[in-house]
Amino acid sequence: MEALKQGADALFILLGGIMVLAMHAGFAFLELGTVRKKNQVNALVKILVDFSVSTVMYFVVGYSVAYGTGFFVGAEQLAAKNGYELVKFFFLLTFAAAIPAIISGGIAERAKFWPQLIATAVIVGFVYPFFEGIAWNQHFGVQAWIKAFTGDEFHDFAGSVVVHAMGGWIALPAVILLGARYNRYRKDGQVSAHPPSSIPFLALGAWILIVGWFGFNVMSAQTLDKISGLVAVNSLMAMVGGTLTALLLGKNDPGFVHNGPLAGLVAVCAGSDLMHPFGALVVGAVAGALFVLMFTWTQNKWKIDDVLGVWPLHGLCGAWGGIAAGIFGVQAMGGLGGVNLTAQVIGTLMGVLWALLGGFVVYGVLKKTLGLKLSPEEEYDGADLTVHKISATPDREVSW
Repeated sequence: MEALKQGADALFILLGGIMVLAMHAGFAFLELGTVRKKNQVNALVKILVDFSVSTVMYFVVGYSVAYGTGFFVGAEQLAAKNGYELVKFFFLLTFAAAIPAIISGGIAERAKFWPQLIATAVIVGFVYPFFEGIAWNQHFGVQAWIKAFTGDEFHDFAGSVVVHAMGGWIALPAVILLGARYNRYRKDGQVSAHPPSSIPFLALGAWILIVGWFGFNVMSAQTLDKISGLVAVNSLMAMVGGTLTALLLGKNDPGFVHNGPLAGLVAVCAGSDLMHPFGALVVGAVAGALFVLMFTWTQNKWKIDDVLGVWPLHGLCGAWGGIAAGIFGVQAMGGLGGVNLTAQVIGTLMGVLWALLGGFVVYGVLKKTLGLKLSPEEEYDGADLTVHKISATPDREVSW
């Protein structure tokens, strides 16, 4: 029976890893559909190469930083318990690699290729796993201190703060230091529109992310005996809540409609194992509204050129999700309890501050040394031709 349980757990978390791996195709197509046609190839290449760099860095450094165990041992030891530690690494890697995938959407269309890969290596190798170890592996006694101070540990079941807020708040300094796309904000105060190149591809990316998210959340149980249908239904309710508010507040704009469910799913991650489904619906609805309002505000009022709106989508909705777990997870609100608002606020603020610090340091150093931004001429030609020497749609077809 023990051997059967080990095999079942290994298969369970492996399937979760595969589902979250598929989400990276969603990141790719969401970015591809949002950017202009001259940057579509770059969007696809970035996500795949960022994932590859993330894999190496997390395997060699990052996993050890977060969990204190590495893989510099014999294959016989790694294969123990059906290789559960290896597939657990695979599953958690797909979370870690989401950080550069999130950042990629914010800095799209004008960022240099190689400096971003260096940033990916540092972020996935150290910045992200440092906080991951605090939140999910009791590092430095932080969780023990939060529990002693508030009565409960900081709770983030599937990464509203650890993954999404971290990615969004690291992306904010990157976007600010990079600066806006050329001619995006004109000297006369007008905002130049850069409409999405393909709504169908944008929608495809959103749908791939939605489906994969049920692996992201449900499989965060990490063993088969801890699986909960509550997590699945809460994810579903938050998704539709985000969709409907984004539809209403976004005035039928398809970009908002397809990002609304993602906002809801980002927000529900932290407390999806605790909330009542009605609570999850409210959390998702608030997240959908937060994304629409803050995306519009940052783009048009603050003139922050966050191409895919990753700071409001992942940064703000992720932080909301961390705090919301302390509201809708308590028994008085129909939740399972074991969480409180003070602990959630403390843990969320810690994640946000660490992400901001990491983002400003990593991208600030890169800006001073290698530079972050393509030249006006390179951006005008597009990252596809500038970086990859090919466009997504050739001007002509070879006839023979």
